[in-house]
Formats: sequence, structure tokens, C-alpha cells
Amino acid sequence: MQKTRLKDLREDKDLLQKDIAQILNMKQQQYSRYETDENEITVTLLKQLAEFYNTSTDYILRLTDEKKPYPKEKNKN
Repeated sequence: MQKTRLKDLREDKDLLQKDIAQILNMKQQQYSRYETDENEITVTLLKQLAEFYNTSTDYILRLTDEKKPYPKEKNKN
């Protein structure tokens, strides 16, 4: 799997791994393994990070270079 952009996104916000780990309610070591691609990131965690960084999951996974998130779908009610 190609490396994610988690470290770049975190550093852009001047945050430490322990800061993001605290937000995600996990230990710093566990978060570090996601950042270094030692552990595969879950869909739930990926969504949380995309929302936190205001970007798309595709950007985090390097499937696109477009950092701007996709527009949210309007409620069809």
C-alpha cells in the first residue's frame, strides 16, 4: 500500500502524533503505526481524519492530489 499523507497533514497543523492520538482516543504508538503504514487504517478512522483535516479520503490515500474535500451531498428530502 502506498503511504498516506497523514504526517504531512498533521505537520501542516503544527500538531504532534500525541495530539492526533488524543483526538482519536488512542495511544501515540498506535497512531504512529498508521502514519508509518505499519498498520492498515480502518475506514472509520480514515473518515474521521478526512473530516478533521477537511480533506477527502482519496487525498489521504494518495489517490488524488486535490486536497479540497468533495462537496457534501445535499439532503434529497
